[in-house]
Amino acid sequence: MRQQYRIGTVAALSFGVSLIALSANAFETSTPPVPPQFPAEGKITYVARDTILEFKALPNYSQPQWVVDKFEKTGKLPPLKDRLPEEPLVEKSANMIDGPGVYGDTMRHVIGGRPEGWNYTAGQSQGWGGIDIALSECLTRTAPLFQVDAKDTEPLPNLAKSWEWSADGHKLTMHLVKGAKWSDGVPFTADDVMFYWEDAVLDPNVSPLGGGASPEAFGEGTTLAKVDDYTVEWTFKSAFPKQYLYTMSYPSFCPGPAHILKPKHPKYSGNTYDQFKNAFPPEFMNMPVMGGWVPVEYRADDIVVLRRNPYYWKVDEKGQQLPYLNELHYKLSTWADRDVQAVAGSGDISNLEQPENFVASLKRAADANAPARLAFGPRLIGYSLQMNFSGNGWGNPDEREQAVRELNRNADFRKAVTSALDRKAIGDSLVKGPFTAIYPGGLSSGTSFYDRASTVYYPFDLKAAKDGLAKAGLKDTDGDGIVNFPAGTAGGKNVEVVMLVNNSYTTDKSLAEGVVGQMAKLGIRVVINALDSNQRDAAHYAGRFDWMVRRNSTELSSVVQNTDQLAPVGPRTSWNHRAPEGKPIDLMPFEKEMVDLVNRFIGTQDNAERADLMKQYQKIYTENLYTIGLTEYPGALIINKRFSNVPPGTPIFMFNWAEDAIMRERLWVSADKQGKYELYPEQLPGKPGDKGTVK
Repeated sequence: MRQQYRIGTVAALSFGVSLIALSANAFETSTPPVPPQFPAEGKITYVARDTILEFKALPNYSQPQWVVDKFEKTGKLPPLKDRLPEEPLVEKSANMIDGPGVYGDTMRHVIGGRPEGWNYTAGQSQGWGGIDIALSECLTRTAPLFQVDAKDTEPLPNLAKSWEWSADGHKLTMHLVKGAKWSDGVPFTADDVMFYWEDAVLDPNVSPLGGGASPEAFGEGTTLAKVDDYTVEWTFKSAFPKQYLYTMSYPSFCPGPAHILKPKHPKYSGNTYDQFKNAFPPEFMNMPVMGGWVPVEYRADDIVVLRRNPYYWKVDEKGQQLPYLNELHYKLSTWADRDVQAVAGSGDISNLEQPENFVASLKRAADANAPARLAFGPRLIGYSLQMNFSGNGWGNPDEREQAVRELNRNADFRKAVTSALDRKAIGDSLVKGPFTAIYPGGLSSGTSFYDRASTVYYPFDLKAAKDGLAKAGLKDTDGDGIVNFPAGTAGGKNVEVVMLVNNSYTTDKSLAEGVVGQMAKLGIRVVINALDSNQRDAAHYAGRFDWMVRRNSTELSSVVQNTDQLAPVGPRTSWNHRAPEGKPIDLMPFEKEMVDLVNRFIGTQDNAERADLMKQYQKIYTENLYTIGLTEYPGALIINKRFSNVPPGTPIFMFNWAEDAIMRERLWVSADKQGKYELYPEQLPGKPGDKGTVK
């Protein structure tokens, strides 16, 4: 629950910059230290973008023989050729390290999240850990682009099989996959796309799960119109904004089944928005999807089971309908347990992202008889302290909260906070060795857009930090070791900050505890509000936080993915600065500069100019402390050795998570290595809402 404070009505806090300006030499800056080298880094083999997939009709198609025998021959399913599009998406053999595969087996995931339900469109979490990626397909696809040289990157086609720009660059015509069907056999059409756009993205009462699916994420004034059943047309104010093709990928433009969702939407029913959001709880089985697998079993605090989608619209070059794997498991446990089980072989995959498990996992993987392989990627996992910058009402702050936000908006207060953080100690508290690196904030050091010389770093200097607080008028007036608000502000009480933390991850909690301890030495009391993932997300989106320890999103690791989230370009794009409904966002001067740079980045295709714009962006971001970096480190993909077609050097998080980057639909297990893990062998999903599967 959110902590509430009862403070009497006092004068509003007003810090004039001229009154608290610090001397030019109060905070010394430098470039950040060079990160140490670390072991076991996987190497990526770059390929041409057009070697990954294409759309075309093949002379013949095939599927598991048991599907033919039990479902086609008995009339329970139409013939495969009638279930596939006119031109299926064909995943090319040249990009499969082990070639086309064979059918069978299961991939066993372990996750720490818990499904809220299946309404991704309305913002329900499926529990993370790759469940939503297995179910949802988006207009474009970006995760496999880690294999593609930066000069050749443009999102891959997906539900949108092709597109073309008008001569003036203001219109983009997209052609959808003709004949593709939802897992219940209902055709996927432009109506699904338009429902998502008009009744989710444009509806301020609906918050799609992706978080970045707001109107401004696709450009101010952008419109979308249906041309025919398989064609839609975007209209943009700027010319050739190709950057938005990335926003049309996961997680921001993944349409849901309009034929199921629309009747529950308040616009078309008597439902409230809460009723719409919660209309498809986790017990609702066989939710229609466009992904490779369908939810067929849910046992609370135990397991979620997905079975192959008989209408999946992707094939290999031999005409074999994908996926090769019949079943996916999601054991509902903890995120730390995911690492343990993947290393032990009782789980099949893990994004090793909690540094506390690095050393033990490396030692186990080094054993020749270990069941799993492990490879680290670049340093793309960063954690930041994010301050709520909204001064005009996001989250309906009380007086104490508003006073904290005014402090957050003051540059010298932020400099005092960042200078009080011993980042070396913070990193070492997670794991000893060369893994963690000092991270000032901003772009990840592992991205190609990172420029160390443009990165401003405030070294640890507790004395300068304390002097900064004193000059800001924050003094310990009651002698308890905690500075107080000035008289007349928040009752002159202790400066107490509530910090939102994801309780589902050990790393998040460890970092939060480190911040609490180091802020206590500065003289600021920080109270942790630890919530599980779903509750944390709800509190964050509602603006109910002062500070937040948060793992960075894709925009800071890839830059070209969800680029609009790099700055508050609209009232709902920023993670820590949003506007309440109906009000403009109250940008600070440096944020206006960031917004301009991000918009210029989106509007240009000149690679040299884009690189220069990101250098300017990085300098403004880190100098002004848009967020305060804590630490960054590499992640490692752990995957059972029995799986074939795992791309070398797959990062666990770049354009998207590794579950999508490895393209699970094309993973396969040779017949001699297949285990007996399937819980529902030779069964397929049933009708939406039915319990279980069709036998």
